Amino acid sequence: MASVHESLYFNPMMTNGVVHANVFGIKDWVTPYKIAVLVLLNEMGRTGEGAISLMERRRLNLLLLPLLQGPDITLSKLYKLIEDSCPQLANSVQIRIKLMAEGELKDMEQFFDDLSDSFSGTEPEVHKTSVVGLFLRHMILAYSKLSFSQVFKLYTALQRYFQNGEKKTVEDADMELTSREEGERKMEKEELDVSVREEEVSCSGPLSQKQAEFFLSQQAALLKNDETKALTPAALQKELNNLLKFNPDFAEAHYLSYLNNLRVQDVFSSTHSLLHYFDRLILTGAESKSNGEEGYGRSLRYAALNLAALHCRFGHYQQAELALQEAIRIAQESNDHVCLQHCLSWLYVLGQKRADSYILLEHSVKKAVHFGLPRAFAGKTANKLMDALKDSDLLHWKHSLSELIDISIAQKTAIWRLYGRSTMALQQAQMLLSMNSLDSVNAGVQQNNTESFAVALCHLAELHAEQGCFAAASEVLKHLKERFPPNTQHAQLWMLCDQKIQFDRAMNDGKYHLADSLVTGITALNGIEGVYRKAVVLQAQNQMSEAHKLLQKLLTYCQKLKNTEMVISVLLSVAELYWRSSSPTIAMPVLLHALALSKEYRLQYLASETVLNLAFAQLILGIPEQALSFLHMAIEPILADGAILDKGRAMFLVAKCQVASASSYDPPKKAEALEAAIENLNEAKNYFAKVDCRERIRDVVYFQARLYHALGKTQERNRCAMLFRQLHQELPSHGVPLINHL
Repeated sequence: MASVHESLYFNPMMTNGVVHANVFGIKDWVTPYKIAVLVLLNEMGRTGEGAISLMERRRLNLLLLPLLQGPDITLSKLYKLIEDSCPQLANSVQIRIKLMAEGELKDMEQFFDDLSDSFSGTEPEVHKTSVVGLFLRHMILAYSKLSFSQVFKLYTALQRYFQNGEKKTVEDADMELTSREEGERKMEKEELDVSVREEEVSCSGPLSQKQAEFFLSQQAALLKNDETKALTPAALQKELNNLLKFNPDFAEAHYLSYLNNLRVQDVFSSTHSLLHYFDRLILTGAESKSNGEEGYGRSLRYAALNLAALHCRFGHYQQAELALQEAIRIAQESNDHVCLQHCLSWLYVLGQKRADSYILLEHSVKKAVHFGLPRAFAGKTANKLMDALKDSDLLHWKHSLSELIDISIAQKTAIWRLYGRSTMALQQAQMLLSMNSLDSVNAGVQQNNTESFAVALCHLAELHAEQGCFAAASEVLKHLKERFPPNTQHAQLWMLCDQKIQFDRAMNDGKYHLADSLVTGITALNGIEGVYRKAVVLQAQNQMSEAHKLLQKLLTYCQKLKNTEMVISVLLSVAELYWRSSSPTIAMPVLLHALALSKEYRLQYLASETVLNLAFAQLILGIPEQALSFLHMAIEPILADGAILDKGRAMFLVAKCQVASASSYDPPKKAEALEAAIENLNEAKNYFAKVDCRERIRDVVYFQARLYHALGKTQERNRCAMLFRQLHQELPSHGVPLINHL
């Protein structure tokens, strides 16, 4: 699972969803589209209250803001938007524009002269300080500043704008006269062609300052919260290039270009745009105006921090470390603790990616301990860690920092799974998914396509798969694929989750060749996880020497990285190799080392699994009574929070220990112990059936047949024997003794 720290890089472009474009010098001017909007506003003022219903007026008011702030659109699309809100008004606007475009130049001049009447009277139609009033005043002022030649060009452009709209309307009318089947096909093709032409119209000229600010804020919010609704990378880059062509020093456009290039993993263009953003920010003095003399240094250290984040994202860890050291140096000189905390987060990410970066991280952790910053891998108990997170959550809720609230809940989900409390992890994930965002995002987008939600959904899918609810897990993954398409930045999370679930199902079903084919995909997304699962496949195929070599290399690497969770998992796999090779005494020190690590870092579930393996090793060594008493230490956490497969393994092991212990009992007591073992075997078989683990079901029914034979129950024995034979013929047999398989 990717770390949620990766979404915490500094984004200087966004502040509560608003783009700061103080350096943009283009003012508002009159265009044919804005004349059409002015006609709409004028008709709304002239129409009486009784002519338009309350719902229609409400829809028109909601339509006005995107029309005033958004880029220019074609006349046909404007007609359609007005018609959807109020068909009667759409007809009036169409007639008014037609009379103006087919008339004379003086008709347009008279229209602008009449606009001033909207502010006259004791109760004017429009207030001067309202959004509509400011727009009208800007248009009247811009029109009055035009020379005669410019007015004539504007009128000519209005005529062309009207003719193109009429042409499109006629094409749509002709299309409706064709046959339904052919018409539907042509309509789809025509709509596709129109969307392209409308894009070309919208970016044919420079945007005004307000239009540029609205466009950038909308696209930035969509990239952050709902990437699927943003423009495609190619279309967005075309708009940005057009914007930068008219104003190359527009810093925020360079930053949006940087975010857009990250979507397509273009390292050269994203680096180029990021450096241009900070260059323009420093050259224009925008930072110095808002931050005093500190602005210049602030831009430099955040430039280095963003550059480090960029290199880390593309896997250039050495360059990322150098850039991060530069950011730390400048931040320390400026005493910027906020920047240093961002640097600490990225140091943690680098510590996970590279072994030699962990030394730098240790120095920073000492500083973090000085300030009381919590760390899960420091061995803190769950209550202390959650108390520390609660204190930060109070600040998040107090200041309505919804993004940080989402990240905090996603972190709690991951921490509870790390501690082995699946019920608490499930509760945290569901709480995050049921939350409504506190941010008002543009274009009706809720903040539900962030990395935090992707992490929570992946945890949900894995938790359902662990409990044998594969249909529910598939539905969650299907939703993830729709919400985060493969070309989006968080798609790798569900890709890895999907591959891991498929791998586990293939291993449970005994399809090792299928599991082996999935290892390549897992390795591409997570190298450590891929190598570990390759060793698991080799071990299942009885290729013990190859699996042992791979596990030893992985163990050394994970110990250098201090990846404690994976170290324990590797130690358990190494121990299993030893007892499957008839060397349980060598497995004991390995298991005790794994148990010590689990206890030290409070990893309860891994500790319970280690105890389970220790009890099995004791059973092999011939001390079943001690194994059974030792097993009671681990059975409760596994049955409460464990995966279905682990519950089945635990109950199967309990039954084995009961049978081995009953060998020295009196006949009545022995029969009673065997009956109890059969009950536990039935429970284990039910658990294995939920996850389609037919190999283990085969082992269980074989064991049950032997017990029924010992008890003299011929009918039950024959039923189990028949089921065993059927499964044995379907499944491959690798010749592993039953007693050596946990």
